[in-house]
Amino acid sequence: MSARLQPPSVGGYSLTMDQNPSTREKSLISQRRFGPFFATQALGAFNDNVFKQALIILITFQGLSLWGLDSGKLVNLAAVVFILPFFLLSATAGQLADRFQKAMLIRYIKAFEIGVMCLAGLALWMNSVPFLLLVLFLAGAQSSFFGPVKYAILPQVLSTEELVKGNGQVSMGTFVAILLGSLTGGALIAIDGVGWQLVVVVLLIVATLGYGFSRAIPDVPVADPNLKIDPNLFRQTARMLGHARENLVVFRSILGVSWFWFFGSVMLAQLPPLVRDVLGGNEAVAILVFTLFSLGIGTGSILCDKLSARRVEIGLVPLGAFGLSAFGLDLYFAAGALASSADPSALAGVGDFLARPGAIRFVADVLLIGTAGGFYIVPLLALIQHRSEPDKRSRVIAGGNVLNALLMVLAGIYSIAALSLGLDVTQLIALTAVLNAVVALYIFTLVPEFLLRCAAWVLVRTLYRVRLNDMDRIPAEGPVLLVCNHVSYVDALVIGGSVPRPVRFVMYYKIFRWPVLGWLFRAAKTIPIAGAKENPEVLEAAFDKIDAELAAGEVVCIFPEGALTDDGEVATFRKGVERILERRPVPVVPMALDGLWGSFFSHSDGGAFRGPWRKLFSRIRLRTGELVAASEATADGLRERVLQLIRTRAD
Repeated sequence: MSARLQPPSVGGYSLTMDQNPSTREKSLISQRRFGPFFATQALGAFNDNVFKQALIILITFQGLSLWGLDSGKLVNLAAVVFILPFFLLSATAGQLADRFQKAMLIRYIKAFEIGVMCLAGLALWMNSVPFLLLVLFLAGAQSSFFGPVKYAILPQVLSTEELVKGNGQVSMGTFVAILLGSLTGGALIAIDGVGWQLVVVVLLIVATLGYGFSRAIPDVPVADPNLKIDPNLFRQTARMLGHARENLVVFRSILGVSWFWFFGSVMLAQLPPLVRDVLGGNEAVAILVFTLFSLGIGTGSILCDKLSARRVEIGLVPLGAFGLSAFGLDLYFAAGALASSADPSALAGVGDFLARPGAIRFVADVLLIGTAGGFYIVPLLALIQHRSEPDKRSRVIAGGNVLNALLMVLAGIYSIAALSLGLDVTQLIALTAVLNAVVALYIFTLVPEFLLRCAAWVLVRTLYRVRLNDMDRIPAEGPVLLVCNHVSYVDALVIGGSVPRPVRFVMYYKIFRWPVLGWLFRAAKTIPIAGAKENPEVLEAAFDKIDAELAAGEVVCIFPEGALTDDGEVATFRKGVERILERRPVPVVPMALDGLWGSFFSHSDGGAFRGPWRKLFSRIRLRTGELVAASEATADGLRERVLQLIRTRAD
């Protein structure tokens, strides 16, 4: 068993479900390996946002000021102060998380939180803006140490198939906690006379509860007990980013996460001044808007698990990215229309605000921006955790936190600069939405796997209702050869959109050279092949490329019949599959497609692309057989296994 999936045990208690199928029926939150951590994380997020929202309300609606900055600029400054520790301390935090016991570190971090909240009470009593910003900095420092531990512990207590679900629940819990914390902080600080005292009481109670839950988090193995802590911030940060760059997909996923926090930081910081100064809403409307944003992210996070079929489905990332831009731009137009009916002399409450023309469109955009954000961030976080080396995972995540912090600091500077140059908050939102589309296109050009996966995922689920059987038989890592019957021209699309790992398909070289689609095949790293008599050079190059991809630990899929079926039956498998395995003995997974014969893309009418678009939206099935060792795999034997899968009528 690989280190990534090895189930740590504490006192005989297994922390993963790999060895105990009965626990698969239980909710993750009800299990000790996840529940106390979930509660600890959620309570910490709640507390941070009780304090932050109380401070934002004091700045935005109660006239708290510093150095002559207006409320919009001071809110952005506060955002920079909170995130600055992530930039300064993440290098040390990542090393500590890999060097020491994570559960122990969490307990120390939560104890520190209690001290920070005591200082928060003193700062609120003194009503001192510099002191409040100092406490905000310390709260950010506490969160910066918690970040690498938080995301690095999940792959140690969750199986691969639980990562998306676990990340989705953590993201959902975090944003619900952010929502409830913001509601609580905003509501309490607005109470005349005793508001700040109530805030302090809540902060101390929740910090103590969080520490109590942290005591129940079970220990997990130390990732690298021999690691020497390097106190040099810049050297260790460069080293951590170097670890991340060892896997380009991981590194570029980290860049994608960092950009999300840039985008989210800009959007969140603009919501209070947008509501008050542009839309004419009061504190309750600001809380409503933030509530919808948080609920949207929670909804998107949970939907990720449902739509991804319990695997790391990166095809959702482009949907989320372009959703952020589309709904962000529509928010600009909706806010502009809504602003025309605002009364600057009297701030509207929730009822009056929602009764105005265009208000429903505006709040729907806020909700959908949050949902798109959930689609975007959850698969990326799961991908980083899944593909990072276990003994370096905390440092890779910490390196990502440095980039996240840098981008969030830049987001604050960017916002302050844009507002200083004369842009209003709606124009700043529109500009950020456009920048998001440009950055997303750039990232997906660098890593076409995201867009290709998205296209396959969307098209397959648009054209057909795909039923999958036993996809967990495909190894989560390492080289593997897939063999499947060849029914239609969309077979590769169905398989590529269903297999949880990137697949290198072997394709007839003349199709590979089709105009327009050729660039897509090259981006997907498809391997062109030809017959021995037709073009021996292309054939030999294909076998070399297949061997190279398998040597690199990739998944390669071939259709051993060599051509589409003309009668719906499975033709003889050619001996090329045996040649591949003689050269590189890797495990083989037989697969069978059922339901595509008779479709527009098959040869059922004597040739594909003839006749009506038959069998669209019909049910098709992709069955996966048991793993076959290379030493036992023959062309005839693999064909028989595929035939058996086709004959199987499993539910």
